[in-house]
Amino acid sequence: MIQSFHSTPRPLFSCEAPTHTDAIYPVVLPVPPAVRELPARERARALSRRAREALAISAERLGLELGPLDKDARGAPLPFAGWYWSVTHKPCYVGGVIAPEPVGLDLEQVRACSPGLYRRTAAPDEWALAAEADRRLTFFRFWTAKEAVLKTGGEGIKDLARCRIARIVGPSRLEVDYAGRGWVVDQVGFDGHVAAVATSGLPVSWVMPQGEGAEGSRGHAVE
Repeated sequence: MIQSFHSTPRPLFSCEAPTHTDAIYPVVLPVPPAVRELPARERARALSRRAREALAISAERLGLELGPLDKDARGAPLPFAGWYWSVTHKPCYVGGVIAPEPVGLDLEQVRACSPGLYRRTAAPDEWALAAEADRRLTFFRFWTAKEAVLKTGGEGIKDLARCRIARIVGPSRLEVDYAGRGWVVDQVGFDGHVAAVATSGLPVSWVMPQGEGAEGSRGHAVE
């Protein structure tokens, strides 16, 4: 079972070009325990398949069937029929999202990290935006936000230094500047993880897991 926030299923149609959408639906699914025990190569393939299951649910919420999920030479997702997509997979959870514009999705488990990684991820003026917040949680808000934004263009982590936190709007939203363009990043916390989706400001309705091994993953503001 999955828990959806303000989501309304729509009739299916096949790969039509986007016109207007009231919201996008980032979907988070738990990784089955059996998959976590697989050898590394098999586990990677299984995680990829599971992430595409999340993607199919996101498409269905928009009334879509998935088109070809091709990638370019860099491994960045290519749109199908004008629809953009992004996936993410970690050991315990995967995610997928479809959108009518460039979109990026990331999720991470909140855990201890080295001070050096903190310094490389955000500059002092960015950290000053959250001076009174929990530093570890802020790090993963910053990291997932930047990673999601970088995924919108397929550039990846090599462009991290050009991606900057511009504003903390609240416990569920950040604004990020990247290469002269502003992005809105919506976030959700669940089961010790943070998920982030980057768009130009589209309404976002998270679809979160319930059951299937998900623990306390109904979703909440990141604070």
